[in-house]
Amino acid sequence: MKATEANFLSLLRKSSQFIIPIYQRTYSWTQHECQQLWDDILRTGQNDDISAHFVGSIVYIEKGLYQISDQSPLLVIDGQQRLTTLSLILEALARHLEESEPLEGFSSKKLRNYYLLNLVEEGESRYKLLLTQTDKNSLISLVDQKPWPAEPSLRMKENFEFYKNKLSDIGDDITSLCKGIAKLLIVDISLDRDQDNPQLIFESMNSTGLELSQADLIRNFILMGLEPNHQEELYNDHWRPMEVVFGQEAYGKQFDSFIRHYLTIKTGEIPKLRKVYESFKEHYRSPEIAEAGVNALVADIHTFADYYCAMALGKETNKKLAVAFQDLRELRVDVAYPLLLELYHDYAEGLLTTDEFAQIVRLVESYVFRRAVCNIPTNSMNKTFATFNRSIKKDRYLESILAHFLLLPSYRRFPKDDEFKREIKVRDLYNFRSRSYWLRRLENHKRKERVLVDEYTIEHILPQNENLSQQWKDDLGAEWLRVQDTWLHTLGNLTLTGYNPEYSDHPFADKRDMEGGFKDSPLRVNEGLGTVIVWNEEAIKNRAERLAQQGTGVWSAPDLVEEVIYEYKPKQEKSEPYSIEDHPYLTVGSKMYGDLVPQLYKELRKELLALDPCVREEILKLYVAYKAETNFVDVVPQAKRLCLSLNMNFYELHDPRGLAKDVTNLGRWGNGDVEVRLDSLEDLPYVMGLIRQAFEKQMGNGEVEI
Repeated sequence: MKATEANFLSLLRKSSQFIIPIYQRTYSWTQHECQQLWDDILRTGQNDDISAHFVGSIVYIEKGLYQISDQSPLLVIDGQQRLTTLSLILEALARHLEESEPLEGFSSKKLRNYYLLNLVEEGESRYKLLLTQTDKNSLISLVDQKPWPAEPSLRMKENFEFYKNKLSDIGDDITSLCKGIAKLLIVDISLDRDQDNPQLIFESMNSTGLELSQADLIRNFILMGLEPNHQEELYNDHWRPMEVVFGQEAYGKQFDSFIRHYLTIKTGEIPKLRKVYESFKEHYRSPEIAEAGVNALVADIHTFADYYCAMALGKETNKKLAVAFQDLRELRVDVAYPLLLELYHDYAEGLLTTDEFAQIVRLVESYVFRRAVCNIPTNSMNKTFATFNRSIKKDRYLESILAHFLLLPSYRRFPKDDEFKREIKVRDLYNFRSRSYWLRRLENHKRKERVLVDEYTIEHILPQNENLSQQWKDDLGAEWLRVQDTWLHTLGNLTLTGYNPEYSDHPFADKRDMEGGFKDSPLRVNEGLGTVIVWNEEAIKNRAERLAQQGTGVWSAPDLVEEVIYEYKPKQEKSEPYSIEDHPYLTVGSKMYGDLVPQLYKELRKELLALDPCVREEILKLYVAYKAETNFVDVVPQAKRLCLSLNMNFYELHDPRGLAKDVTNLGRWGNGDVEVRLDSLEDLPYVMGLIRQAFEKQMGNGEVEI
């Protein structure tokens, strides 16, 4: 590797061609980044005391030692975003200058001949910078001054127009801009293919702040080490079709999320948001994947990418499934995609019918919406869906999914009808994250001719205005202020209308009887309003009751007979039950240390059971286990202390005081790799902080996408 400082324009002029290899990402600079570069160039050009401005590095591969006079193309490893953006500036400047030359070397003709084109060459060798796919055609059209291609690079088109407008704003006074461009410096880093490892250098540069997406790193990791023909084959057969099906915008925004979901179903573990690339490399190097080969891996990613785009990007062709996926997207159920990807794969393989798949998708929707309405924390949602497939019996697919939903423990529970109806009637649904979603679902349930809710606005039947008219106060009664405060944003008082401006804050009777009023409304959510005499607390509660009952059908709960559910309940081996009396240290203490341990246990037990309603206690022969889904802490009684075993990896524990001990691979009672000794009530609050980490790890706290 050889690194030197170089003037950017000099490097462009003396080099024949920079080629962006197929495994590099597409052009993605935002207008914010373009503005930043523009400001830096102008600032540098306007200040004679600034001799140069550094714009980063350009890393490329060449066959032999670097010679600046060498005319062989250079394969760019890093720097393509800056190269592309600066080329856009040069082309925009060339068009703006026309026949003028405000600074030596800065005329339209010289800019094109020196920095954008190789005029004596033909074909693709004619261009100083050769990009990939859509970017390639767009840049060629641009520097050839031809119309944009049918499907242009969106970012390139936007940013070129941005720079054209900037030049138009400054008019003829562009000397400072030209000076700034002339002062641009880069670090010129040339690699020898036979001696340097491009992938390691690429990763190292990315870790220093030139950040790529996780998907970019993965694509480069897969393709960079392959022979050119193999690269081309995999890219054209699989990676390029994925870029196309995602589309330019979605590929940049959602491909990382897709890869994370893909790895979750393949490995059974949820990669951390910033560790997707590292998780992928581990998966890639696993014996099973290594044996199958890179072609099989990339083909599999391509297959699941198509599933993801069908669900998450509206590419589904089956109408019934497309509508179900649309509702999931509006509810923003990203957290469920690991399960949904596996379901889609089994649907594609014929293990699920369309109706069965649609029913399961609706169950997922109901599960997420009911929990949101019931204000159940989303902490465990990632883990719930990531591990759901372990409970699926594929010979009884739908039945096993229904059973698993019904058997989820309290903190992961599928809220039953009574809880859902109780909560949806009183919940603030106006400030709910997807208020148009739930009104649309209520309106369109079982409709063949769907109502486009976007054409309507949300109406508060009882107005939001704090200064209610006397008529409204009379209708609501003496406690009108309490009624408005309690029921304003709730189910019974919210509806849809196309006449919001006409309704305004008018009395209910006017809203009901006017042209286009509630009596005339064709919307189902307005059924019954035309016969209401007075809109008061009782009327709001009555309507809420009716809509809540409808809601149990829209967001239905799973239903199985008890005999079938019993078959899916985990079977425990029969054993002699133990009681607290089997642990005398916890009940009577010891002669030497008195009742210290019983006191410690009493207070600890109270804190543990108060963590969450789902926590349950199980007394075993050697210790007392506290469980959410499984043991998160085991309490081992000793004469002078409680020995606590935390079910987590030692390296995951945050323990500033260093009370915990690493017992990985050591024999001990209890579960987990962390041991903590509690021998003083003063230490209990701190120890509970350690225990809570094990509990929250099991609950799946942390990164939640919903």
